[in-house]
Amino acid sequence: MMRTALFCAALFTTTSAGATSLPLPFDVGGDFELTDQHGNPRTQIDPEGNGQLLFFGYALCPGICSSAMPMIADSVDALKDAGIGVTPVMITIDPDRDKVGDMNAPLEKYHPDFVGLTGSETALQVAYDAYSVEKELAYVDPEYGPVYSHGSFVYLLDAEGNVLTLFPPILSSERVVELAEKYLSDE
Repeated sequence: MMRTALFCAALFTTTSAGATSLPLPFDVGGDFELTDQHGNPRTQIDPEGNGQLLFFGYALCPGICSSAMPMIADSVDALKDAGIGVTPVMITIDPDRDKVGDMNAPLEKYHPDFVGLTGSETALQVAYDAYSVEKELAYVDPEYGPVYSHGSFVYLLDAEGNVLTLFPPILSSERVVELAEKYLSDE
């Protein structure tokens, strides 16, 4: 039920140019304290003052992550070209493999600015709960290892870490840019 509500909200919370957006009809987002792929502490607040495209996944994911993360990267570049700074962020759902130092190379393949976040099970659970993200081991693939089913929405956050809206991962980067500009250009 929650996933259906989230999907519908992403489709119906868009605004027309210059209009003020309405708050989401459900509570999502919140504070977290995690560690980036370089070992630096990181919260939901962007240290550079940029908006953020936040995704929950894992660096070596053979599934939806391999579609969503390139879309995020393309969106970040197009928004930069439009004069809007946005940081791509992934919070891992596979902390056993996404460790400090191990995430950088796979994430750089998507975008050099991708921030990968990990932490203790407790710290990660705080983020999962705040964003209503569920994860479950689906199976173990002989080539890729553990494969997880997990939440796949892309959350658009302002620089302070407030959720502005969310996007299903099947949107094109052009559509994400179009929608994100409406939210971030008013900031």
